Amino acid sequence: MHLLLIEDDLALRTALQRSLVRAAMRVDVCGDGALALEAWQTLQPDVVLLDLSLPGKDGLDILQQARKAGLHTPVLILTARGTVGDRILGLNAGADDYLPKPFDLDELEARVRALHRRRTSPAAREESPEQGAVGALRYDRDSGAIYHQHQVLDLTPRELALMGALMARPGHAVAKERLFEVVFPGETQVQYEAIEVVVYRLRKKLVATGVTLMTLRGLGYLLKASA
Repeated sequence: MHLLLIEDDLALRTALQRSLVRAAMRVDVCGDGALALEAWQTLQPDVVLLDLSLPGKDGLDILQQARKAGLHTPVLILTARGTVGDRILGLNAGADDYLPKPFDLDELEARVRALHRRRTSPAAREESPEQGAVGALRYDRDSGAIYHQHQVLDLTPRELALMGALMARPGHAVAKERLFEVVFPGETQVQYEAIEVVVYRLRKKLVATGVTLMTLRGLGYLLKASA
C-alpha cells in the first residue's frame, strides 16, 4: 500500500512514517501545504493522511482542490481540531475518515487499511461497470470518474462507490445491505444507517444533473433519469 503523509510537524511526521513503514507500507511525506497538491497528483497514492494545520495552505483547501481536480484518493484527516464542527467541515470537503490527535498508532493503521480495502474491494469492482450511463451521467471505470456533460462530478470515494453500484443496475433498486458491502467493506463497527448519510450528500450533488437518487421503501435505492 502506498501512502502520502501530509504533516508539517517533523517529529510526528518521522514517527508516523517509521511506524507505517514497519507495517509494510510505502510512505511518501510532504510538510508544506503549498506543495501538497502537486505531490498528491504526482505520486498517485492509495491513501492520503492529511493534517489540517499546514504552512503555505490549509488542509481543507488542499482537499477541496484535490476533489475538484478529480483526485478520488481516500483521505484520512489527522488533526488537533477535534470539535464536531471541524469534523463536519472535513467530511463535507471530501474526507473519508477523521482521526483527532493524539491517536493510537494501531488505530491509525486499522483505519488506513479499512480505507484501502474499501477502494480495492471485489464487491466494489463487481458492481462497477467499465462504462455505464444513467441519463446525462456516465461512469468511466478506467478513470474512476463519473461525468456529467463531459465534466467530472466532484464525488468522494464513498459517493463514487455508491454511484458505481447503482449505475451497474440502471432502472433497478439496489438493497441497502448490498450498498453497505460496497461502500463500507469490512467495517463491522459502522451501522447500516451510514449509507443514508452518503445518500443525502449524493442527492445534493445530483440536483443539477437531471438524475434523481430515489428511496424505494423496503427495496433500497434507485437512480432515475428525468423524462
